[in-house]
Amino acid sequence: MPLDGAWPAFPRLPGAWRVIWRMSTALLWTVLCAIPQAVLIFLPGRAKAALPRLYWAGCCWCLGLRVRVVGTPATEAGLPVVYVSNHSSWMDIPALGSRLTTCFIAKGEVGQWPVVSTVAKLGRTLFVSRRAATAARENADIRRRLAAGDSLVLFPEGTTSDGTRILPFRSAFLAIAESDLPHVIQPVTIVYDRLDFLPVRREDRALFAWFGDMDLASHFSRIARHRGLRATIHLHPPMPREGRMNRKALAQFTWNQVAATAAEIRRNRASDAG
Repeated sequence: MPLDGAWPAFPRLPGAWRVIWRMSTALLWTVLCAIPQAVLIFLPGRAKAALPRLYWAGCCWCLGLRVRVVGTPATEAGLPVVYVSNHSSWMDIPALGSRLTTCFIAKGEVGQWPVVSTVAKLGRTLFVSRRAATAARENADIRRRLAAGDSLVLFPEGTTSDGTRILPFRSAFLAIAESDLPHVIQPVTIVYDRLDFLPVRREDRALFAWFGDMDLASHFSRIARHRGLRATIHLHPPMPREGRMNRKALAQFTWNQVAATAAEIRRNRASDAG
């Protein structure tokens, strides 16, 4: 799989042309990957889980986004991993997806968006509404994925933030922690810390964030004008499986870890703390 430096250098273009180039290459790459994935998704084996990682890595290249990873994914006895991560933008999906062989848990509305819903479904995204009427079915879907060996990325903030803070983790989103199926829980912090090859200033943090009533196309255009983008992903040590916390305690504990590390990265300090 291509990693940093393995993709060809992105061409240097003026801002407006850079947006057009990046959008065009992203669409072409999506079509090229969607065709085989549409077949693989119905076949046995792990290829349908591996191709999305390659796809997201290509999307990062199209966007000009370099991804730095601190720490390692949990590999305990080959168990599936539930990654508990903060969430500030649609960019979190390609950044995390390019480094983790996993599926995403997304809000139900994403399954209705044009184009995005198709890409998400090909990536085997699970859609949840957290309504009482559908909770049992959605929890059963999550359990089936874990039983099949799929790792999952969960965003317990329940929405995207403005990029300057980590919203409280909602314990309802961590009901999976109380599942009796064998799995590992690993907290994850993701921060966008480079813009135009320089540390991101406080006033620029909102540029990466996608929240409120922002539309995807205009946000993509604002981001794609820039070069030298970087996301830092910090993979915290996995939670011990013995004596596992209840979901409320887990929500607070993982939030404390993620928020503290995000603050350290934003201050441009080395991300090496657990």
